[in-house]
Amino acid sequence: MFSSESVVSSFELLQYLKAELQVSSPCFWEDVSIVLQLGFIGSLLFHFIQAKFCASCTQRSKVVDRVTQKYPINVQYGHSYKANIGCSLFLLGNHFVLFLMFLNGFVALCKSKTSLLEETLQITSWIITLVAVFNLRKSSSKKLPWILRMWWICSFLLSVIRTAFDMHDILKHYRSPRAVDYADISSFFATSYLLGVAIRGITGIGFSDNGITELLLNNVAEKHPEGKRESPYGNATLLQLITFSWMNPLFAVGIRKPLDQHEVPDLDIKDSASFLSSAFDDNLNHVRETDNTTNPSINKALFLFIRRKAAINAIFAVICAAASYVGPYLIDDFVKFLGGKKDYRIESGYLLTVAFLSAKTIEVITQRQWIFGARQLGLRVRAALLSHIYQKGLHLSSQSRQSHTSGEIINYMSVDVGRITDFIWYMNTMWMLPVQISLAIYILSINFGLGALAGLAATLIVMGCNIPITRMQKSFQSKIMEAKDERMKATSEVLRHMKTLKLQAWDVQYLHKLESLRKIEYNWLWKSQRLSAFSAFIFWGSPTFISVVTFGACILMGIPLTAGSVLSALATFQMLQDPIFNLPDLLSVIAQSKVSLDRIASYLQKEEIQADAVLFVPKDESEFDVEIDNGMFSWDPESKEPTLERIHIKVKRGMKVAICGTVGSGKSGLLSCILGEIPKLSGMVKISGKKAYVPQSPWIMTGNVRDNILFGNRYDSVRYDRTVRACALTKDFELFPCGDLTEIGERGINMSGGQKQRIQIARAVYQDADIYLLDDPFSAVDAHTGTQLFEECLMGILGNKTILYVTHQVEFLPAADLILVMQNGKIAQAGKFEELVKQNIGFELLVGAHNQALESVLTIENTSRESQKLIKEDVADADATTNVELLNSKQDSQHDLSTEIASNRGRLTQDEEREKGSIGKEVYWAYLTAVRGGILVPIIILAQSSFQILQIASNYWMAWASPLSVGTEPVVGMGFLFLVYILLAVGSSLCVLVRSSLVAIVGLLTAQKFFTNMLHSVLRAPMSFFDSTPTGRILNRTSTDQSVLDMELAINVGWCAFSIIRILGTIAVMSQCAWQVFALFIPVTGVCVWYQRYYIPTQRELARLDGIQRAPILHHFAESLSGAATIRAFDQKSRFTDTNLDLIDNHSRPWFHSVSAMEWLSFRLNLLSNFVFAFSLVLLVSLPEGFINPSIAGLAVTYGLSLNVQQASVIWNICNAENKMISVERIVQYAKIPSEAPLVIEENKPPNNWPEFGTICFKNLQVNSKEYMSRNQN
Repeated sequence: MFSSESVVSSFELLQYLKAELQVSSPCFWEDVSIVLQLGFIGSLLFHFIQAKFCASCTQRSKVVDRVTQKYPINVQYGHSYKANIGCSLFLLGNHFVLFLMFLNGFVALCKSKTSLLEETLQITSWIITLVAVFNLRKSSSKKLPWILRMWWICSFLLSVIRTAFDMHDILKHYRSPRAVDYADISSFFATSYLLGVAIRGITGIGFSDNGITELLLNNVAEKHPEGKRESPYGNATLLQLITFSWMNPLFAVGIRKPLDQHEVPDLDIKDSASFLSSAFDDNLNHVRETDNTTNPSINKALFLFIRRKAAINAIFAVICAAASYVGPYLIDDFVKFLGGKKDYRIESGYLLTVAFLSAKTIEVITQRQWIFGARQLGLRVRAALLSHIYQKGLHLSSQSRQSHTSGEIINYMSVDVGRITDFIWYMNTMWMLPVQISLAIYILSINFGLGALAGLAATLIVMGCNIPITRMQKSFQSKIMEAKDERMKATSEVLRHMKTLKLQAWDVQYLHKLESLRKIEYNWLWKSQRLSAFSAFIFWGSPTFISVVTFGACILMGIPLTAGSVLSALATFQMLQDPIFNLPDLLSVIAQSKVSLDRIASYLQKEEIQADAVLFVPKDESEFDVEIDNGMFSWDPESKEPTLERIHIKVKRGMKVAICGTVGSGKSGLLSCILGEIPKLSGMVKISGKKAYVPQSPWIMTGNVRDNILFGNRYDSVRYDRTVRACALTKDFELFPCGDLTEIGERGINMSGGQKQRIQIARAVYQDADIYLLDDPFSAVDAHTGTQLFEECLMGILGNKTILYVTHQVEFLPAADLILVMQNGKIAQAGKFEELVKQNIGFELLVGAHNQALESVLTIENTSRESQKLIKEDVADADATTNVELLNSKQDSQHDLSTEIASNRGRLTQDEEREKGSIGKEVYWAYLTAVRGGILVPIIILAQSSFQILQIASNYWMAWASPLSVGTEPVVGMGFLFLVYILLAVGSSLCVLVRSSLVAIVGLLTAQKFFTNMLHSVLRAPMSFFDSTPTGRILNRTSTDQSVLDMELAINVGWCAFSIIRILGTIAVMSQCAWQVFALFIPVTGVCVWYQRYYIPTQRELARLDGIQRAPILHHFAESLSGAATIRAFDQKSRFTDTNLDLIDNHSRPWFHSVSAMEWLSFRLNLLSNFVFAFSLVLLVSLPEGFINPSIAGLAVTYGLSLNVQQASVIWNICNAENKMISVERIVQYAKIPSEAPLVIEENKPPNNWPEFGTICFKNLQVNSKEYMSRNQN
């Protein structure tokens, strides 16, 4: 049996442990502080021992020390480093004073002896911290040690907890602050600064090498030249990062003049595409090695890629969520203070005001940081994915290319990547949501006890409704993307072959085809938007639903409803409104991003060209430049019939090998297997030397002629001129408006087939390669030019090179050292010309057929010459110059289409049209009145206004009718109070349903109308438009800009009106109890408007540059995809990849600074709104008791808590809508393209039986290739 003394002592021990282990107990957190400090001291001790052990194991550090002593490094101590020392000294002194107070008998909140121990450890820890900070000068690292960073973060959290306990104790016992309270508050500000330094992770110490050291490290600098790049963001101080004042120089430029691309600052190195692409590649390799797989998981690699930055964003987001609930927690205390000022000291009211304002300030800072960080992380993900999608396109196998068209891959880059970056932003909502719900339930439990469980149940019910909605939305998104892919695929094909369609008069038929594909997409969009409208109705009404359930449960359970508890609950529901509002968007974005990520992952895991298909041998190790031993190849590895088989070739250095055969015999395939393009089934392919390739279908890049010939090599005038002469381009250059600097249109649209062929032959010749693979190089040129090319190029300038050329011209076969005759994918004959003719197996049939065809051509040409002589005799007064041009047009070398671009210094493709200044009112008006003249817009605004009025009325009713305290008699009965509240809540919810449905209907109808106008305008545009407009520009509008109109713009424009209505309601409520707030709101609004006008010019031009710089990425990708085989053959993959990275950076620069500008404005507007809120609180505290109704004052504070969010929301929505409206502006540009002549002209309409005879007659015809050209063809 136990004695009574032992039972009592055990009971006392349990009571002590219970008190100690309560999270809400100061003793618990004091113990936590002791544990953390012991851990910090122990970690430093371990780190010190480890460093000493490592120093004894290696002598490298001694060498470094000697070098440093010989060539000293200049050290610069920044303000941040000095502030670190100052804060650490202040905290050390602060805790030393507290230590002396505890020695003199001061009693802390935790009445235990551990307080003295805790302060002792604090002093020890901050002494160690000071030593560690001073020792940072000895290291050359600019980054803070992780131990120090973790300690400062923990110190901040402990300081927040201690301050919170002090404030709670002051309010609970109605006492004045003591010295220890002031010490804790001052410690809070010091640790807040150290928290910012810890998150940034920079010491504030700068190291600069002297001249000798810099010379010694020159080779490192050359390897990483991008490290020298500087940006305002990368060089910003901590204060500039918090306030975004590093953007000030850009605003100073933007307010004076429209920004140009070169005026936008560079990105930080960590945001550059090259750095991000390399980092993502490292993560892919890590996953590949970890999982031991050839196809690493894209999801895992993406997680590794974002985890560090995402964790920092999550910390900011969670702190922001926690700070936002301080206001609802304190409202009940504030109402009690206003209702009984005679029982409280005035200092308590001002202390509450400080608590409100401090929480709002922390909320503003952390909110801006996590939103900016999320956008920055989205930029990094976007750059990494775009670069890898591009690189994958250069490595796709032929079979993979067949399953992914150019239009589909462009959709990956323009739409899918965008949706994944949207998810990166919404991802923080997932961390904030549980914190917000937990804090909301905690506050409700304080006010209503078990009634909070009803609120939790209602919240879970609302969230449970998302499951079927999310599944349906995900299904709809998949269908929308499939339909969009089909439409973009068809659009891309139509644009590529527009000349053929117009010449055949098929443009109308294909217009109907595109419209039918759009109709399929429209049907899925309508289903998705209809579901989104219903989802919006649920979630706009969900806070009201939760409050109805909570208040109803309290009435049923007999829990008293006081004005303070009701207002606290309403403020909590209002704060909970944001996560519930974001929840449908979050679920929709998750569904969309999951579909998009799966599509991109499927693409990135597609089969690539075999890396080991071709073996490269050094030139000094082999006498053969090309060698194939028993090769078997097939475009489809699963096919039973190989494309090529039993291939045996040995080509010595300098040999000329001709390849001939009938159509489909495998001539081009033989060159492709040497290039490694066809999958190798068996055998061996060896190449010794650098190769160059000329494909059968010319691939010409957009740019000038010289750039196409140089192809990334340096300009050597002697070699260049020799190449141009050998390729018979001299006369062409003389006729070009700007010689070889004349710009080539997209896909060489302004060049003849022969000119394009000779340009790509010149490109191959200029490479000075060892092996030349020419696929039918003479097919697009006439006989005279072909002979000149063969003699001066192949047998002349390339006389000592190894050449394998496919040809159908027999006259070029005798000069070959070896002729390969292909038949059914095999080499049927091999030998010299005379040997093959003598074999009498089949080669002579090819020769005979060619000679017969050549005789027919010569006969036709002779007949043509006779006809031309008759014409000359009949039309004696014809212009002699024109006749010469007609005759010479038969010679390909003089067939010149490039004179069409004589103006603008030879440029055919002009810079993309860019509006400047503010977006015209006509653009807004066109969008708002597109459907039924805009008659539905006022109805939408009326529905939203009704919702706001009814919502304010319901909250006003609850605040006015509820008793001020538990013992006070209510104004009306609880049943009647609750009935009126339900009626008002139902009315507001119905208004939301009407508004959301109308927004969905009007938005989609408007998007469809704009699409139809643009489509008809583009397809009816003249060919000159397509000659001078890259396909990427048109696809950008039909894909990215149209997606903005389909899915986003209606909601964004609607939110402009909704947010304005919302903030007007808030100001009206706040002015009810203190009209001075309204008086202050007017000048503050004026300052906000000034900020907006200062911000808009820069932001608008950044958004336009963002739209313009997006198209070159898509155009370059489409161009690279069509010429991937050539790029691979010339080993130019790295150069084209670098170009793609530069284009991504060119787009990221305006996008990044556009996002930063938005945060710059939001931060300042939030601070201004906090100032208004603080003024209203001070005013309410200072007014005498009885001057205002405490319940209505509490309602004003409830609405004022969200004033900063609402004010920022107004400006943000207006700016965001203007940015999105640029898509309308761009689509309207292409809806007003000058059209061709009408399809049918009634007065010139021929009879129904026309034509009666199949003849063509020209009578005094005059044509002009361009309006500004003076030359006519008569």
